[in-house]
Amino acid sequence: MAVSDSTTTPCHEIICPVPECEPSFDTLLKIPLGTTMDLFQMLDCCQNLVDALIDTSDNHSRMALCGRLYAALEVLEVVLKAPLPAGLIERLTAEGTKEEGYHCPLLADSETLREYCAALTLLLLQRQRSPEQEEQITGLLYELIGVLAEDLKAPRFVRTADGLVMTGAVRPSEMH
Repeated sequence: MAVSDSTTTPCHEIICPVPECEPSFDTLLKIPLGTTMDLFQMLDCCQNLVDALIDTSDNHSRMALCGRLYAALEVLEVVLKAPLPAGLIERLTAEGTKEEGYHCPLLADSETLREYCAALTLLLLQRQRSPEQEEQITGLLYELIGVLAEDLKAPRFVRTADGLVMTGAVRPSEMH
């Protein structure tokens, strides 16, 4: 372990940056949720919470994670309705005239998928299912949040000589 007056410098490519590190249970419950978070931050938060939920068997911890996940999904509802900031538009832009081949495996729009996730989270919060059913619901929730995040992070725009053009897979009414 290096001391503060050591001549060794940290190797930044080895140190895991905070957003990519798996947050601890306590950190997950303390991350402030709000509409100041962008779409990708909210999706990452939801994925981290459901990842922890999959790995947790303690009833109190599961309830806390479900409550936090439900709150995050409610914030996500507001974020989905907000206009995309320029930085996210840039991240959702593919170069060239060729569209990416990604198409969501479900026909539901992102708001409907978010509602499905919220409904499953509420089922888990009610604690009226058998442990086997809860395991299946948690697995389904995990998969749906993954599909939602993958869909919302897929390119929506293509940069052409004429500027940004929306991809053919996305209708203007379904920007998110």
